Amino acid sequence: MLTKLTSFANFGLHCEKITVEIGTTRGESGMYIVGMGDMSVQESKQRVRMALRSSGFKPSTGKVITVNLAPAELRKAGPRYDLSIALGLLIVNGSLIISEETLADMAFLGELALDGSLRHVTGVLPAAIACRNHGISTIVVPSANAPEAALVPGMNVIGADSITDLVKILQGEKLPEMIIPPACSPHSYNGIDFADVRGQEHAKRALEIAAAGGHNVLLSGAPGAGKTLLARAFSGILPPLTQEESIEVTQIYSIANLLPENLPLVQNRPFRLVHHTASRVSIVGGGQIPGPGEISLAHKGVLFLDELAEFPSQVLEVLRQPLEDRQITITRAHGTVTFPADFIMVAAMNPPQFSASSAQKINRRISAPLLDRIDLTIDVQPVPIEDLQKAPNKDSETSAQIMDRILKARKIQAERLKDHPISTNKEMNVKQIDELCPLKKEASLLLKQAAERLDLSARSYHRMIKVARTIADLGEAKNIEVPHVAEALQYRQSIGV
Repeated sequence: MLTKLTSFANFGLHCEKITVEIGTTRGESGMYIVGMGDMSVQESKQRVRMALRSSGFKPSTGKVITVNLAPAELRKAGPRYDLSIALGLLIVNGSLIISEETLADMAFLGELALDGSLRHVTGVLPAAIACRNHGISTIVVPSANAPEAALVPGMNVIGADSITDLVKILQGEKLPEMIIPPACSPHSYNGIDFADVRGQEHAKRALEIAAAGGHNVLLSGAPGAGKTLLARAFSGILPPLTQEESIEVTQIYSIANLLPENLPLVQNRPFRLVHHTASRVSIVGGGQIPGPGEISLAHKGVLFLDELAEFPSQVLEVLRQPLEDRQITITRAHGTVTFPADFIMVAAMNPPQFSASSAQKINRRISAPLLDRIDLTIDVQPVPIEDLQKAPNKDSETSAQIMDRILKARKIQAERLKDHPISTNKEMNVKQIDELCPLKKEASLLLKQAAERLDLSARSYHRMIKVARTIADLGEAKNIEVPHVAEALQYRQSIGV
């Protein structure tokens, strides 16, 4: 007898449909899994057999069982095929009767414990999206994954606690529980508020510009000046994630197995703090079956690189391509995987006189092309002790007040860019800059003089225009004028180490 069930394999955020074929022939009892499965797939034989026995199902005897995971040329990884294999065995030995038409409209993902219970698996949200794209209406997953799968509109989700529980549901002996998808709640931020940061008005203004236009930032200053504090507060002035962005970020965290058990939907922008001891693979992503790294986990959020000058140069250089393309492509022997990596980079470093590295060593580590991709450099000076001792200023602007201006600037950008596949000034290419960011004659002359004096590269020149455009948007100005260019220059002059 032969039966077929559907599952899905994750390759980045993309999912491939996997047909799980189970067939039996007469012969000495045995079970074989073919179709390029890794060790965890091969170990399904033991997990499935013990789970079925523990659940009271009789094992097939006197038969050779062959499980084929098709297409055979794709490498399969993980325990997610346990559920499909177990149900297939029950169908071929007559313990479960279900029509081919019903099976064709269902997909199954789940890991089996030895007692027959179903365990959480990764990558369920991308698989549910793939189900919808393939015209499959029902996905069957462990109960722990059900709210995540329910994020896909119109998808019928069946969550089961065990193989026994699922068989009863499929045979009509038990009704499946209603799965209510989690709603995208209003933006809530419980971190550091800008009103609690003493002084640093110049740095706060620069970070406001960065948040409004999505620009990359370098905070440079003596140890203890407040660079890390400012970087952490920065997350609190970023606009809330849209529903579409939340789904995209959740897919990444689902694949990385970083979704909290009680939080199936990521609703706040990620903030990833990376230490200078981090490896290249941990930042970019990788593995035999490539998984997302820190730059993808920071997608639609903030990647904070503390002690930038202490990072090895080969680690910093891998950031150049994703900073430009907003995605990262990882190539391995078994194929190529692309992950999104649209983040705001906030870096902090100590000047040479305060750094463990010499100025020459810093120059070798932080290349000019990487500095070219940083839009604003902020000189963070220590706050005087007398200012720290003062009572908090009740009139200090809160993060919420700053965000109001940022939201208005983002709305202006969205209107300007509505005919383009981008949403922030940072994303504009040269053609879009020429079309959408005309400079008044005086502003153009000032920028030309500054570019010649500072010996700016073409990339830096265009980034200056994008920053000036953001400053104009914050002031609700239609055109880029001299004050906007002049302020943008303040954040470019100190670039270099």
